[in-house]
Amino acid sequence: MNNDAGKRIKRFTVAQRLFHLVLMVTFLLQAATGLARMYNETAWGQSLASLFGGFQAALTVHIHVGILMVCAFALHILYAVAVILKKGPAATLAGPDSLLPRPADFKQFFQHVGWILGVAKHPPLERWGYWEKFDYWAVFWGMIVLGATGLLLAYPLASSRFMPGWGLNVAFWVHRIEALLAMGHVFVIHFFIAHLRRSTFPMDRTMFEGSADLQDVQHERPAWHERLNASGKLDDMVVHEAPLYRRAIYMTVGFAAICAGVYLLVGGLIHATNITW
Repeated sequence: MNNDAGKRIKRFTVAQRLFHLVLMVTFLLQAATGLARMYNETAWGQSLASLFGGFQAALTVHIHVGILMVCAFALHILYAVAVILKKGPAATLAGPDSLLPRPADFKQFFQHVGWILGVAKHPPLERWGYWEKFDYWAVFWGMIVLGATGLLLAYPLASSRFMPGWGLNVAFWVHRIEALLAMGHVFVIHFFIAHLRRSTFPMDRTMFEGSADLQDVQHERPAWHERLNASGKLDDMVVHEAPLYRRAIYMTVGFAAICAGVYLLVGGLIHATNITW
């Protein structure tokens, strides 16, 4: 009998889970309101807009939620700086728990592809996989591009004081293209890697519960497991599974988000030829 069966290991703090929850909810709201306006020529887009009170109300929600996202992003940066100052740059930026990309990530990417194709062993992943680092830093790029262009478009009179009118047209298309790329990445790549894999289907509750199954960690992140075990920290990070009612809440919220994202993705693809670009 495996003594690790049913055990979980802590992966995310409460603050990290809250940041993810805020990002998840605001991103879905931005996707829904943005697509509602983009697809307003279709019955599908109009039905989306009606959820927020109509075409113009959807824009109001889009602007206010966008400002909330920018504020949450700024708060996250302050949080990250506080963690770096508390734990020290060496541990947070150069240590094995760092989210900064490193040469080993590129090697593990190709090794992972080989493993998927059945020609290589599973890469010895640490606490963060290469795709998780990409997801994390992609948010920075997306927030800068979408936040900057969104603010220009939200306040066009103020923007036109220091930029020509054609600049707002450029900002509009940059905002739209980046938003479509972000939605495509989240609703296809992120959903599939994080939740819709065979081992986690229909969703992985790690980010919601804050802990991962210990046996899964041993298989998918052996380098992290071995490091914790060798340092004597593993036992301190083992936690009990959340009560059933909390797991039910995590599954309900997470699965609802996945369904909403898939609905927006499929609806957008089906009606893409019925709008004026």
